[in-house]
This record gives sequence, structure tokens and C-alpha cells, in this order.
Amino acid sequence: MATITRVQEVMSLILVDTSVLIDLLKGVDNPKTEIFKSIIKKNWSFGISAYSYQEILQGACDEKEYSLLKDYLEKQVIYTLPNNLSTFESVARTYFNLRRNGITPHNSIDIYIAQTATHFGLMLLHNDKDFDNMALYIKDINILNELN
Repeated sequence: MATITRVQEVMSLILVDTSVLIDLLKGVDNPKTEIFKSIIKKNWSFGISAYSYQEILQGACDEKEYSLLKDYLEKQVIYTLPNNLSTFESVARTYFNLRRNGITPHNSIDIYIAQTATHFGLMLLHNDKDFDNMALYIKDINILNELN
């Protein structure tokens, strides 16, 4: 049995946001896609949220791209929040609290993605400033900004 270092344990619990996936799929190079490429190269485990799955698919240009994206995404680990009223209330409360602190996320789906990261104890890799703003007020969210 291989020994897993603490860094590997932490880094294997990664939720990749739609913003990073889109950039990678479009061939955009930036610090976050470079981190994602390193994660893939090191064969570290990562996953996406069900909300990212939806966002990527709804952005497809045509049937061929939709099919290619669907095939790729279905091979990924997909994290899904419980489908119950407490999940929806928690997301609504988070949005409400953020607004009361002067932060209005552009997309409520981002709050679901942040909630997915905290619910499963995942580090969030993103390229969306809304998450950095949310992180100031959402306890337990861990943003992945660099690899050691």
C-alpha cells in the first residue's frame, strides 16, 4: 500500500468550478488552468458539482459539442447536494447574508457550488471573483489558489 502524504490527501479533495473547466476546454492559459493541468498531470482526484455539469452543457454550441461535453463530464466525479428544503434554505440564507454584507453574487448557482465544496469538505478551484468575495463571509470554504 502506497503512503499518501498530507499534501496529497488535501489536494485530492478538489472541486473544480465551471470557470476553470470552461477556460481549460477553450484552451485558455491562466494561473487557475495551470493549477488544474498540474492536478491532472499528478493524477490527483478532483470532481465537479452537478451545477457545473449543467452550466457546461447549457453552453454547448451545437449537438456535436453537447455530446462531446456530456461524454467527458459523465466520466468525472460529480458531487450533488441533497435535494431537500434545508439545502435550498441554506443557499438562500447564504445569499441573504452576503447581500447584507454588500456582496451580491452574479449567479446564485455559484452559491450552490460553494455550498457543494463546504458540504463535502472540498477545496474549491475557481477563476471567478465572486467566490473570493463570498469566501470573506462563508465559513468553512477553502479556496485553492496555488499548489505547493
